[in-house]
Amino acid sequence: MESPAVIEISPEKLEVFRELNILEKHRVESFKDWPFPETSTCSISKMAEAGFYWTGTKRENDTATCFVCGKTLDGWESEDEPWKEHLKHAPQCEFVKVGCAEKELTVTQFLEILGTVVKGRITKTLKTFKVKFTQENETRLEDFMQQSK
Repeated sequence: MESPAVIEISPEKLEVFRELNILEKHRVESFKDWPFPETSTCSISKMAEAGFYWTGTKRENDTATCFVCGKTLDGWESEDEPWKEHLKHAPQCEFVKVGCAEKELTVTQFLEILGTVVKGRITKTLKTFKVKFTQENETRLEDFMQQSK
């Protein structure tokens, strides 16, 4: 029986995933001021495993967002279970539906989640572009419409 192929990816190439918080490692690194210790039920490692990265501030330090569905939750308590809270507030999330840590994902599952994240980012970028383009060109359009009469 053949052994599975192992693909080596340099750490530099993995950095492109940092901005999207796709890798659990990067989600862990995002938590700057998380108020709960590693011994709590909603520790940094458990939050990251459940798909969350830190989006808090010094003032609101218990805010985290899912890298797939974008759901932001705050008001965490030390006994909250990240997977359960994620499922409760975002049952439609593709990551929650898979329901396992990154290290347990199959390649197919990882690629499907990556596709969902990239599609979401493209959609968000296009919406932002459309709004900005429309705002910047409303006056020009009104002038054109007036001249066309």
